[in-house]
Amino acid sequence: REGEAFLSKANIVNDARVDGRRSWRATLDDGTRKHDASVETGDGSDPTRRDYRFNLAPYEVDKMLGLNLVTPSVERVVNGRPASVTWWVDNVGMDEEDRIKKGVSGPNPGRTTLQLTTMRVFDELIQNKDRNQGNILWTKDWTLWLIDHRRPLRLGRELLGPDRLVRIDRDLLARLRALTPESVSAAAGDSL
Repeated sequence: REGEAFLSKANIVNDARVDGRRSWRATLDDGTRKHDASVETGDGSDPTRRDYRFNLAPYEVDKMLGLNLVTPSVERVVNGRPASVTWWVDNVGMDEEDRIKKGVSGPNPGRTTLQLTTMRVFDELIQNKDRNQGNILWTKDWTLWLIDHRRPLRLGRELLGPDRLVRIDRDLLARLRALTPESVSAAAGDSL
């Protein structure tokens, strides 16, 4: 996907890291363009249990399914530590909390509903227990983006919200049925 090569190779030119933080916003530059990214170096050992790999695996699963809901995220070394470097979403119009407060569904409510139902299926698949309205972003063109995966891919076998799974796109259902533990493990590598 677009952005992966940039995130992997671009120089970090503006590092807004606050000492002690394991996640921060940085500006990257490859000589042709500049773009911001979220950098995460947490390794799961601190009290917050943040782990940079939690951004990598959901992105790989999203790619496998062709969803285009999760922003590109790559693994690279930053300041001597393994990190995830994740594309910063541009042109954000609002987050999900604002959308609900305003009672809006955009120019195509059917598309908005489909994106939300696809998100619910995806979150069940990756066992995301931390999806909140602040990490569901809507760009100005009404594209949904899922960010900040803090607690995905747990070992639970029970659905987190079965009552929220009311519909699914047929093509997505077919892609889900084609998944195997081996194919997911191969795509996500050691970030699982």
